[in-house]
Amino acid sequence: MPLGTLDRTPPPFFKQGPSALSKLMVFSAIALFLMVADTRFKLSQPLRAGVATVLYPLQWLALRPVLAARWTAEYFESRASAQANEEQARVKLAQQSLRANQVEQLLIENDRLRKLLALRERVTVGSVPAEVLYDAADPYTRKVIIDKGYAQGVEAGAPVIDESGVLGQVTRVMPLVSEVTLVTDRDHAIPVLNARTGARSVAFGDPTSSTGQLELRFMAGNADVQPGDLLTTSGVDGVYPPGLPVAKVAKVERRADSGFAQITCVPQALVDGARHVMVLANPSQQLPVRPPADDTPQLAPRKEKGPPGLRGGPAKDAKEKGPAP
Repeated sequence: MPLGTLDRTPPPFFKQGPSALSKLMVFSAIALFLMVADTRFKLSQPLRAGVATVLYPLQWLALRPVLAARWTAEYFESRASAQANEEQARVKLAQQSLRANQVEQLLIENDRLRKLLALRERVTVGSVPAEVLYDAADPYTRKVIIDKGYAQGVEAGAPVIDESGVLGQVTRVMPLVSEVTLVTDRDHAIPVLNARTGARSVAFGDPTSSTGQLELRFMAGNADVQPGDLLTTSGVDGVYPPGLPVAKVAKVERRADSGFAQITCVPQALVDGARHVMVLANPSQQLPVRPPADDTPQLAPRKEKGPPGLRGGPAKDAKEKGPAP
């Protein structure tokens, strides 16, 4: 049989039908049409609702183990956190109870001593409660915004505290909100008193620390400062009432090549997580008015003339010697 008479068409079993490219174009057009129709006319919304209703029991059953494991983990985590918070609260309550038992006796002794020394009464400082709204937008400063302003009696320069210590100072006041500069800001300084030694110094915000710390500058290398010392407000600046906790000394470095010690302190207040604060009135505004200065002119003493050593001068010497013979 000659080769030209052979049938070269594939048998029906191997026929592929339309090409793969044709199928891709057809199904792509159908998918695009369905997407446009679903977007414009919501054709598949009833179908989706029915499928979701049918599959909801299966989804509910499938999520039970996941939710149970998550609830168990949250339970143990919250339980451990609650126990830790309770322990801290008990310790703080015991410390405050001890101080509360002593404060009445100390107030009586303080009142007696002030009467004995004829000192003026201690200035009573008013306060305004406030809530921290958000941090300031400037990333190079440590400032927060509180929800009290001129309308609530907040004034610029007023100190701000929380339940643990001094938080900062009001630096800008607006009608309904105020800006508070934290004690850890690089431009903030606060006079402090070492509760152990009674030495005064000034605590500055540490610009090199990213964790929010303070430093005592210009302290001599042999200064009596130890880690753990409590620093409180000294009250000499007339802004912060005396006795408020400010920070604790964390590290003291004494270097031979420098005459000053490098002292790092940790603030007592929650500078990174404070929520509710108290804005104190400026104590300098409650001090008694300074008496007016005496404007009576003072007569300058008359200067005596004459050589040193002679009290009365030539005229007096001549009178004492008498007339010349």
